[in-house]
Amino acid sequence: MFLLLALLIGVISGLRTMTAPAAVAWGAALGWFDVSQTPLAFMGYRWTPWIFAVLAIVELIADQLPSTPSRKVPMQFGARIVSGALAGATIGAASSLLFGGLIAGVIGAVIGTYGGAAARSRLAASFGKDLPAALIEDAVAVIGAVLIVAAVP
Repeated sequence: MFLLLALLIGVISGLRTMTAPAAVAWGAALGWFDVSQTPLAFMGYRWTPWIFAVLAIVELIADQLPSTPSRKVPMQFGARIVSGALAGATIGAASSLLFGGLIAGVIGAVIGTYGGAAARSRLAASFGKDLPAALIEDAVAVIGAVLIVAAVP
């Protein structure tokens, strides 16, 4: 179950880079799962969720700008992989599966990056513009992240 959730939170990282670590940090800080005795204990510290939340909000705004590069360029793609690895590893660490969670998060981030780009392109084409597709993707990422983190046993 933990590895599936790590994979899914990785998919969220592929959609929105900072949403997954923000959600995972909030889950750890609120005590929904315990990572305090792991190398990723910092994810549950007092300020970590706030820092990631600010970064996630900035990303949600920046994503709407026409000058924002494709998620598939090396810098953006790499950030999504790192984000998926961190979020997946944190979920995995809650059950002593840190490395497994890290790998699942990376795989999920790749799936989310390419799948999200394809889905958003199709949605944007059907709407005739990108903004509605971007807002739908934002909602899927935020709601999905909350549901995934809430499901961590």
